[in-house]
Amino acid sequence: MLRKALILVEGDRGNGPLCIQAAERLGLHPITLAVDPARYGYVAARSIEAIGVDTANIDALIRECYGLRRRYDIAGITGLANDEVLVSATVGKLCRHFGLPGPSPVSIEQCTDKFTQRQLLSEAGVSVPAYQMAVNRMEAESFASEIGMPVVVKPALGGGSARAKLCRNLEDLTAHTANLFGVKQTARTSQRVLVEDFIQAPQYNVNVFGNEIIGIAMVELCQSSSLICREWTYPAVLTDEEHEEISDVSLHCLHALGLGWGPTNIELRLTKHGPVVIGVRPHLPASPAPELVQLAYGVDLITEHIKLVTGAQRSLRRSPTETAAARFLISDRDGTFDWMDGDTRVSAVPGVSEIKWYIEPKTRIARKGDCRDCIGHVIAVSPSHAQTRIILQRAADSIDWSITPSHNFGE
Repeated sequence: MLRKALILVEGDRGNGPLCIQAAERLGLHPITLAVDPARYGYVAARSIEAIGVDTANIDALIRECYGLRRRYDIAGITGLANDEVLVSATVGKLCRHFGLPGPSPVSIEQCTDKFTQRQLLSEAGVSVPAYQMAVNRMEAESFASEIGMPVVVKPALGGGSARAKLCRNLEDLTAHTANLFGVKQTARTSQRVLVEDFIQAPQYNVNVFGNEIIGIAMVELCQSSSLICREWTYPAVLTDEEHEEISDVSLHCLHALGLGWGPTNIELRLTKHGPVVIGVRPHLPASPAPELVQLAYGVDLITEHIKLVTGAQRSLRRSPTETAAARFLISDRDGTFDWMDGDTRVSAVPGVSEIKWYIEPKTRIARKGDCRDCIGHVIAVSPSHAQTRIILQRAADSIDWSITPSHNFGE
């Protein structure tokens, strides 16, 4: 009998190790297919079987999977979205080809085109920010003037918030659009950017599995940048009416976009007129959201997702008992990351679940002004929101690190 394998297309520094661990607990042999498996440090560290392949080429992936089927019983195929790689639609096509459970490639593709996504949501009556799509700098400036500053400018294609920037004035806009339109594209695409109104209201992230809402997080943003997250807290503090509003619009999004298979994440802002949807992402939420959901609700999103893609029986029974929150550690300058200190002190704080660094000493840092500026996180859990916040602050006060500024290198 052939050994059952789980194919992971590409990887992710946060969810990647969690998927590997969950697969092994379920008796599956994880295999990573990636353009450059070496970029995912956990693959080598855990001696995970990995194959280098062009993951943007569906035919190449099909050939590799046929080759693997000579040695393994492929139980399921899934992908790991990260800030730079988007594979969900490709994974859907692979699953269809091999007759395995998977998402609809058409729904995924129209969802990861942010302009198409907003069109579909608007047509379905879902409130979204005022938006326009620009194909050059002049169009972006014209649309920004029409919408009114400040605006958010981001690539139209993609499923995350990387390279999204809040532009408060024309100078910000000119610099960011020059950067975006300077990004090299593949032969199959040309750069398009979305220019949209900046909605100034509290932000919430909604985690959905299938058609069931699992958790709602309250998001605190950095004061220096209204797009970089400082904290995530589960569950969000909401009135019954607010919870119902958010739940209703989230399920409406699924219907409008043809989603409802597996995990979906919805980012929205709650205005006095109701929820305004900022984005819908048809994949597992980025770490540490799965860890927080498990701590707060008792649902292991990673394991349940792997069960789904392999056709195993799932259990999404929630047992909300705790408040779990993550504080992100964010670089405040460009330079070289010299050292970090406080891990032992933080780990000794009652209620701290995890402290994790995303980078190692001697790493060069070049801030991007978005989620990629996070260099680590600390997680706290307790029976109440107030207590969890106190624990998080105590932990954050115990952490220190040093970055040698870039100008010391003559830059």
